[in-house]
Amino acid sequence: MTVQTSQQEPIFLQESSKRDVRTQFAALCYRVTKGKPEILLVTSRRTKRWIIPKGWPMDGKTPGESAMTEAWEEAGVIGSLRSRSLGLYSYQKFVDGEGGLPCVAMVYAVKVKSLAQKFPEMGQRKRKWFSPKQAAARVSEPELAHILLKFDPAMLKR
Repeated sequence: MTVQTSQQEPIFLQESSKRDVRTQFAALCYRVTKGKPEILLVTSRRTKRWIIPKGWPMDGKTPGESAMTEAWEEAGVIGSLRSRSLGLYSYQKFVDGEGGLPCVAMVYAVKVKSLAQKFPEMGQRKRKWFSPKQAAARVSEPELAHILLKFDPAMLKR
């Protein structure tokens, strides 16, 4: 995993429970094929909707490092992280016994170098490449769809 140096500080959760934190960190995993970007989506475990990998803050990790860890665990992504957030989107996270929690996910770009055949959640999810337009049409969250539709790897070089 390659992480660009950044000004981000690690998060420490000594006094918090993950269920109290309503911010998640997400990975927009992409590659460029024949000059065109492709976005990797995975299915959610419970409802099998198409999503991007995301998860709760991790103790001692920056938000970008947390997003990169989720990309590995949920999709087997081996790649490099852009440490500046692309944006954020809101959604309802359904947690057993708690109903819907309002959440905001900060999105980080991850350039995929390869996909592992074996990864922690491989038996629980499917993964598939889509054009930005196709990916935007398959996700449920309008703000995420907008981020996917407007994603251009060239903007990362600015």
